[in-house]
Amino acid sequence: MTHSDPVVVDFPTRKPGVPFPPPDYDGYRDHEGLVLSRLPNGARAWLVTRHEDVRAVLTDSRISSNPSHKGFPNVGTVGVPTQEQIPGWFVGLDSPEHDRFRKALIPEFTVRRIRGLRPAIERTVEERLDAMLAAGNSADLVADYALPVPSLVISTLLGVPPSDRDFFESRTRTLVSLRASTDAQRETAVKELLRYIKRLVGIKAKWPGDDLISRLLAAGSIAPHELSGVLMLLLIAGHETTANNIALGVVTLLRNPQWIGDDRAVEETLRFHSVADIVSLRVAVEDVEIGGQLIKAGDGIVPLIAAANHDTSAFECPHMFDPSRSARHHVAFGYGIHQCLGQNLVRVEMEIAYRKLFERIPDIQLAVPDEGLSIKYDGVLYGLEQLPVRW
Repeated sequence: MTHSDPVVVDFPTRKPGVPFPPPDYDGYRDHEGLVLSRLPNGARAWLVTRHEDVRAVLTDSRISSNPSHKGFPNVGTVGVPTQEQIPGWFVGLDSPEHDRFRKALIPEFTVRRIRGLRPAIERTVEERLDAMLAAGNSADLVADYALPVPSLVISTLLGVPPSDRDFFESRTRTLVSLRASTDAQRETAVKELLRYIKRLVGIKAKWPGDDLISRLLAAGSIAPHELSGVLMLLLIAGHETTANNIALGVVTLLRNPQWIGDDRAVEETLRFHSVADIVSLRVAVEDVEIGGQLIKAGDGIVPLIAAANHDTSAFECPHMFDPSRSARHHVAFGYGIHQCLGQNLVRVEMEIAYRKLFERIPDIQLAVPDEGLSIKYDGVLYGLEQLPVRW
């Protein structure tokens, strides 16, 4: 066990000109024990960067996801919502409370259920490609393809009218920005989303359809006052992360065209980019040892997903994009009881989005040099603001 004074570093925020994952991550792994970080709000938290240690943190019952515990870390101006703030925001709950929500939702995201959605996803992708091709020989692949595809898919799954997609995208962008949005703007976005979802739930209660909201209402396993928070979480998680993976994956495949058409590129893209690097925030509720480091009750913990997925002890030459590797043990979707419910849906959306894009537009290319790509430096999630392409 490490008892000596730990190395203390500033929190490794994304910065222009610095590659992602930050090179600092490799250095953190070289230190004995863990590295202690000064968070932007002045608090301190342990950074966990080794693949083995990240998986240990995400499965240890002495470590909590609940932001109501003293010492829970925040990496932005606002943190993970508590149940008092947004009932039903179940990623901030531990077992057994968390398990009730997950049990109710698992049937909606099984491999079999997602397989049944493939035709609808393919139609959505084809319609977006039709619109892009009809508009000319150039596009912003984020606004015209990467964002609308998962947004339309999750909206269809939940029973949200396609006409409301722009509303959800704009409010979600406000919520996941670390610096570009003010606290007041985020508070307004939350209220507007919850108000809309409550109205939608009321409509589905009177006129149910073949959608997730109607099925959850019929099952009755989630209380009405919790349902809005559950649905807002699914809407945000269901399109922002997938959109970032689609856009980044297209760039990576254009840089590595030998992998275009190889479905293994999906899993490697998830590992390689690790867009949800800083979302798995935790706090110790008992003293616990991780990686030889004593973490005391009340200490904040930040498992860095991108660091774990670029750990040389888990992946050979991790900074190389190589879909031929076996990457299924990555932690891009988290690990343990909080592992992403929608991972089967994400994989299918990415596979279809890549395949159809390169089939329909085989001569697509970047319209800006690599250094001209606009990275989301202020977001909770890693991704691109725009992706100009031409053909």
